[in-house]
Formats: sequence, structure tokens, C-alpha cells
Amino acid sequence: MQSNTEASTWHNFKRLFEYTRGLRLGLTAAIIGMLGYAGIDTLFFSQLQPLIDEGLTQANPNILKYAPIFVLVAFLFRGVFHFIATYCLAWMGNHVVMRLRQQLFEHIVRMPVAFHDVESTGTLISRITFDTEQLQNAVSKALITMIREGAFVIGLLCLMFYYSWQLSAIFLLVIPVVAGIVVVVSKRFRAVSKRIQAMMGIVTSAVEQTFNAHKVVLTFGGQKREFERFAKINNRNRQQRMKMVAAKSISVPLIQIIASFALAFVLYVASQDDMINVLTPGIFTTVVTSMIMMLRPLKLLTTVNSEFQRGMAAAATLFDLLDKDIEKDTGKLSIGKAKGRIEFDKVNFKYDNSENLALNHVSFRLEPGKTLALVGRSGSGKSTISSLLLRFYQCNEGQLLIDGQNINDYHLNELRHQFAYVSQQVVLFNDTLANNIAYGKPDASEEEILAAAKAAHVIEFAENLPEGLETNIGDNGAMLSGGQRQRVAIARALLCDAPFLILDEATSALDTESERHIQDALNVLQQNRTCIVIAHRLSTIENADTIVVMEQGKLIEMGNHKQLIDKNGAYAQLHAFQFGEG
Repeated sequence: MQSNTEASTWHNFKRLFEYTRGLRLGLTAAIIGMLGYAGIDTLFFSQLQPLIDEGLTQANPNILKYAPIFVLVAFLFRGVFHFIATYCLAWMGNHVVMRLRQQLFEHIVRMPVAFHDVESTGTLISRITFDTEQLQNAVSKALITMIREGAFVIGLLCLMFYYSWQLSAIFLLVIPVVAGIVVVVSKRFRAVSKRIQAMMGIVTSAVEQTFNAHKVVLTFGGQKREFERFAKINNRNRQQRMKMVAAKSISVPLIQIIASFALAFVLYVASQDDMINVLTPGIFTTVVTSMIMMLRPLKLLTTVNSEFQRGMAAAATLFDLLDKDIEKDTGKLSIGKAKGRIEFDKVNFKYDNSENLALNHVSFRLEPGKTLALVGRSGSGKSTISSLLLRFYQCNEGQLLIDGQNINDYHLNELRHQFAYVSQQVVLFNDTLANNIAYGKPDASEEEILAAAKAAHVIEFAENLPEGLETNIGDNGAMLSGGQRQRVAIARALLCDAPFLILDEATSALDTESERHIQDALNVLQQNRTCIVIAHRLSTIENADTIVVMEQGKLIEMGNHKQLIDKNGAYAQLHAFQFGEG
């Protein structure tokens, strides 16, 4: 009966084999090449007996005459088979890994926001890079060694039994012992491989975190702390790798020692009188040489087993990730272009890793073309409202309505196309300025991009860049200041021309001059759109049609600026505090 681990390995291998669809001609050619390579080697050793018994004794002098030609032809075919096996298997393996890596990337991108909240970006990067690399080694290097050397061992065994089954039968006694060692070591390889993969994810995550926070590390003198933290992680990774080396280092000589006992016993039996009378010098040499030659492939098979088990452990991890549910789209209604009405009806929401409600019975209504401002302390639930509108999360109770229809009834992609979103943390791509502006509308014309750039005051600094709007702005807009990046984000929202606009602390990173430039763009952006503005700076939302004050997930006040000031409640106190400081 198979153990769960063996069954899982076999299941993962079969699942991995599905990725070879359309590539199996190359796989077949690779297998033929591997078997041909092993066959030539076996054929070469099979000629030792006639060479010794007939050639050297002059019983058949033609054997020595044609031996040089045989050697040259055999090694020519051996080289051809080696090229076919290596190239075709690498071609197939690279295609398999490319397909899996692409599927993995697309799957991770399609995962819900809640998944990315808890999963480290470094770990996910490690899955796509390191784990797939381990799988590639298993598919190419490990597979070619297992098939080729395995076929060679079988060929040598057949050759030995053909010449002397009595001596060869002795060697069969060690096979169960070797098989037992391989099974035990394989389990160890798999377990250690999984820990190595987990450690690589931690290493990648630590590196990414430190590099992203490089300025903070320098500012607060955290280099030594980061060095020590990484040294601990790096050392744990080394320890796991040494455990793999230890298992490999023990298993290889152990198997060879066991095989040497069989070889020694064969030599002992061959020295007995009754066997000496039966064996010819050629047969004895062929059997003993085959046994000696078998030690190397046994070593390679044991060594490559670690690569194969590492690849299977990586496959198990990757398939486990691929089996996680992607973001569900239960909507069946098309929305076209929304009219612009939003309604929250007694909405409750709690994050998975929290016991407290992020939103507690929140209700409000926003008419088309109006602006709603959300104010309150950090963590009061303001950004959660925008996340629910974009269906990054599902509310636990109550409902969200757009144009009178529950947002869950709309097709997810169509729903999100109704929103232009400018976040407090601007995300830009390592691409040209123009392509970043057109990210939400990739088919936009140059004229449309230019118009959006002018309206958001992007063109003012773009003209000073080496290639204008076609300048590559670096990783996350590294070439731009905070205010410039905010303007690019607003230009992107302008170009989308969506009926809803969410401004999440959109002016938080701007200096006074930049804010003055952008306020005009925001006024244009908000025209004829239903807007939700999340802001700490109350000066930016005094003209909002409705202001909602949030506190610990609850809506505690709602009205326009004048009404809330006259009420002299939480908003009035917050307003007095901000302008009093000023």
C-alpha cells in the first residue's frame, strides 16, 4: 500500500506530465536518445567477452581488426544520442516550466486581495523564481539521469545474467536493501526540500523588505540590525541546505559499500573450483567490469534523487498554490456605464485577521454627480469603504447598491471599470510616462494622453524629462517626486473617464505649490462624476456635498460643512483643531 507521501508524489508527477501536452514528440525523442545512449554503453561492454575470448586468443582475429571501427562508430552514435536526449529534454523542460510559471503568475494576480494581505510578496516571488527553478532541474537534469542511468543499470544487469546468472543473482540480493535506503532518503530529501523552499521565501522577503525601506534603514541607522537579522535568516537557510548535503553524502557511500559487498561475494564465488571451470576470462571480465561500472550509475541515481525529490517538493508547493481559489465573480449583470448612485445599507464588515468590525452598520446614500467626503482618524474605516465598493472584499452583512442594484450582481470587471481610483500610495510601473498615464485605457490615442497630462499638470515637468512623455520613469516612478507621481495618478484617472471617482488621500503627499496646481485638475476630474474623497486635510473637502465622519467603524456624523460646523460635534472639533494648529 502506498504511503500518502508516495501517492502525493506520484499524483504531482502525473499532474506535471499534463503540462507536456503538445511537447510529447520532443519528450519521446529525448527518451529515445537516453535509451540509445544507455544501449550503446551496454553494447560496448557486451563486446568485452568476444574481444578477450576470441580476439586476444586469435580464435577470431577479425574482431581485433574491426574493433577500432566499432569504437569510433559506437562513440559517434553515443554523441548523437546524447545531444538528442539533452537538447530535446531541455526544450521540453523549459516549455513546461514556462507554462507553469505563466499559469502561476496569472493565478497569483487573480487571487483576492485578502490572499495578498497575508502572503508575503517575497514568498510569492520565490515561488515563481526559485521553486520553478527546482522543478526545471527535476524535469531536465534529474529526469535525464534517472532514465539514462537507470536504463544503463538494467542493461548491465541483463548483460550479467546473460553471461552468468549464478554470479549475477548474488547482486540481486542487494537490490531490496538499496531500494529501502532510497525510499528512506527520498522522504528525507522531500522534507528538507520543503524547508529549503520555505527558507528561500523568507530570504527573498527579508531582502525585498530591506531594499524597499533602504532610505528608512539609512536614516535611522538600522544597517547593523538589518545585517544581523539577515545573517540569522541566511544561517538558517545554510543549515537546511547542509542537512540536504548530509543526507546525500551518507546515502551515496552507503549504497556503494553495500554494492561492494555484493562485488566481493561475487569474486569469492568466482574463485571456487566449480565456477572457475565454467567461467572463461571474457565472461569473468565482463561480469566483474559490469558490476564495477554499475557503482557509478548507482551513485548518480542516488545523488540525482535529491534533485528529483526537490523538484517534486516544489511541484507540491506550486500545485497547492494553484489549487487555491481565485477571486470569485458571481455577477451576471452588465452595467454598461453607471448613472452614478451609491448606497450603503446597514453594512457590516470585519477583516479575516481581526475580531473587531471595520465597518459597523454603516448606511448612507450618494446621488449621481455629488461628492461625498470621508473623514476620521486612521483606522476608522474610511479606506475600507472604498475597498468594498471595488469589491476587494465582501461585506459580512447588509448590502452595497450601485444604481439601485447590489454590486455583487454585476460582472466584476465591468464593475471596476466604473471607478477611477487615486490612492494615497501611488503605484507606478517601470515604463514610460505615457504608458503609466494610459494604464487604465491602453488603447488611448496620443492626443488623449497629452490632454490628460495637460489637465493634471503632468506636462509641466514632463517637458523637462529627456524624452518627454516617452521617458521611462523607473521602478515605481523613482525618477519623479511625490507630488509628480500624484499628478501622474490623477492624469491616469482623468483618462479613464469613469462615472465614479475615489480619491484616497490623493493630496496627502503634495506640497503647497503642487496642491495648488492639482486642485484645478481635481475640480475638472470631479465634474459630472460621483466622487468619494478620503482626506485628513479638511481644507480639501469643505465644498463636498456630504461629509461623513467615521469613528471606529461607525458613522457618527453626516452633513455638509456648514451643517456639521453648526452642530459643533466631532467634525467641528476636528476642524478647529486643524485650523487652530495652522
